[in-house]
Amino acid sequence: MTSLTKSRIRWADLPAPVRAAVEEILDDRVVAAESQHGGFSPGTADRVRTAGGGRAFVKAVSPAQNDRSPTLHRAEARVAAALPPAAPAPRLLGSHDDGDWIALVFTDVEGRHPATPWEPGELAAVLSTLEAMAAALTPAPAAVTTTATEQLGHDFGGWRRIAADPPADLDGWARARLTELCAAADRGLAALAGDTLCHLDIRADNLLIGPDGTVSVVDWPWACRGPAWLDSLLALVNVQVHGGHDPEALLAALPLAAGVDPADLTGVLAGFTGFFLDGARQPPPPGIPTVRAFQRLQGDALLPWLARRMG
Repeated sequence: MTSLTKSRIRWADLPAPVRAAVEEILDDRVVAAESQHGGFSPGTADRVRTAGGGRAFVKAVSPAQNDRSPTLHRAEARVAAALPPAAPAPRLLGSHDDGDWIALVFTDVEGRHPATPWEPGELAAVLSTLEAMAAALTPAPAAVTTTATEQLGHDFGGWRRIAADPPADLDGWARARLTELCAAADRGLAALAGDTLCHLDIRADNLLIGPDGTVSVVDWPWACRGPAWLDSLLALVNVQVHGGHDPEALLAALPLAAGVDPADLTGVLAGFTGFFLDGARQPPPPGIPTVRAFQRLQGDALLPWLARRMG
């Protein structure tokens, strides 16, 4: 998978005191670092090796790269520290926060991102992992108090913002149904109650498949309390974006979605579609020039699935 950010800094770009703080967490000197691809953070994402042969994954950022990224790293530090051992995620070894730079140090996970378009075996492994993860993370750790409704409240207002100022290239089906789409997204937001710790950003570049087929879920800054099926639905959104399978058939067979009102699932899809299409027309955030194109890709891909479900 090609990198989704074109402006990532590297280990050698970190100030010396930050590198020293990471080495203190590792209790060893870093002698090699390899920058990793994927994701949107303009901060570092390096697999490092120490003089004693130890390995770790280090991510660090300051407001100079993007003013929101340090807040996300701090949120991830809180979540990662609260994850139980059963969570299929790297363990947090420690963090450094000097008020400007924040660095997170994790156990190194050997693996690669799933292939896209999605391959059947890898997709089955990911969906199985997400089902087990939902069970392991219910109830959500007490340290995580943000709910999915709170986390997505603004995002799911995307169709209202589009209705107030429709873009010239808005899809004709969507233009004719803006009132319905706003109502569907409202219903989706109301359906997000739950006490499972949800990752909320499941997509191929936030997943690693190890040599033995084990799936690890990385990058947890958006984690919140929500329904057990939410992360699995987001995996199917990524399938729709990258292709290879019929997400509607996959959703019908999804154990976690059994018994969930189909209109609620449609509403959540409507909320994310509006969020992507509205976000895509905004100016790019500092240091993250490619995110708007990816939002547009996701919104355009989701719209046919949403139209299929809404009729």
